[in-house]
Amino acid sequence: MAAAVPVTAAAILVAAGSGQRLGADVPKAFVRVAGHTLLEHAVRRFAGHPDVDSVVVVAPRAELARAAELAGPGVVVVSGGATRQDSVACGLAALEDDPSLVLVSDVARPFVPDAVIAAVVAALREGAVAVVPVVPIHDTVRARGESGALGPVVDRSTLVAVQTPQGFRRDVLAAAHAAGAPGATDDAMLVEALGHPVDPVTGADESFKITTRLDLARAETVALLSSASPARPGGTP
Repeated sequence: MAAAVPVTAAAILVAAGSGQRLGADVPKAFVRVAGHTLLEHAVRRFAGHPDVDSVVVVAPRAELARAAELAGPGVVVVSGGATRQDSVACGLAALEDDPSLVLVSDVARPFVPDAVIAAVVAALREGAVAVVPVVPIHDTVRARGESGALGPVVDRSTLVAVQTPQGFRRDVLAAAHAAGAPGATDDAMLVEALGHPVDPVTGADESFKITTRLDLARAETVALLSSASPARPGGTP
């Protein structure tokens, strides 16, 4: 009987954001929280995870050397494209031949808990084609018409917010990027455009996206709580 082929997973970390809405004078990936850049926090989460075999960082072309220094040994760093889709495609092109599963995450979400990464990979290994973490929406949500007038309240029990990492079978994600989809804002939408289902797993409040200066203040608290949490088995913090 032939030996089973190991199922390996790679993470593509998209770090090409400008940071303009943060009011930062550096690209978002190089903004510091609790003494470390968002890029360092994100790489630590994925490169140190037992379910992730390799990591590719997609960084601004002008900042490749700096990104490589911060990402550390063993992490591949490549330049991104004009759009997020282009940048993810650059990350896909940089992968080794082995990984059959791909996680795509935003460096702007640098505090993804271990359990969320594990849940995404587990769902893929159990047969899902595409997986996204989701969290409930707690605010009241209303539609707004073209005139600006508010419409009825939307039943928020039917709504969720989508986070990253989004996980995919590598062949499906590659085909989705090759086909493209006008208006797609994330990789899950590209995959859905090919007719594939996207399965949800439970996300986490810590996986919020850092967009504004208020988010940075929140991130400082999350970073401090994370540093005080128990180490992973084997001694990896």
